[in-house]
Amino acid sequence: MTKAKKKLDGSSTIALNKKAGHDYFIEQRIEAGIALEGWEVKSLRAGRVQLKESYVKILHAEAFLIGAHVSALATASTHINPDPTRSRKLLLKRNELSRLIGLTERAGYTLVPTALYWKRGRAKLEIGLAKGKKLHDKRDTERDRDWQREKERIFKTR
Repeated sequence: MTKAKKKLDGSSTIALNKKAGHDYFIEQRIEAGIALEGWEVKSLRAGRVQLKESYVKILHAEAFLIGAHVSALATASTHINPDPTRSRKLLLKRNELSRLIGLTERAGYTLVPTALYWKRGRAKLEIGLAKGKKLHDKRDTERDRDWQREKERIFKTR
């Protein structure tokens, strides 16, 4: 007899920031680890996180995730005081960090969190190196998306 294998559903994504793709041209994506406390890991496993209004800031040659909301579970321990919007340190290699510092300070890029996911049991944050979109760029993107959708409908009916 063969041993029964665990079924993997493949959904390792915890949270997505869809607003980032709407507001920014994302030119490059970088994977970073994230320093979490125990109650935060439990909340991530329950899917109680929101990246919508968060951003990445570099302070004192270290990267931090600011504004991400991780809701505490009701079963969190009584001896801790959970802060849902605390700043969380991002774990990047020194050469990646120095390159990001140079691009954000000199080239006018910004760092935007795009996705939070599990990789080998560890929480990873995908950071997008991005430039802001103007209003007409957002309209162009929406127009292109609508045209692609319409094109698919036309081909589907024929």
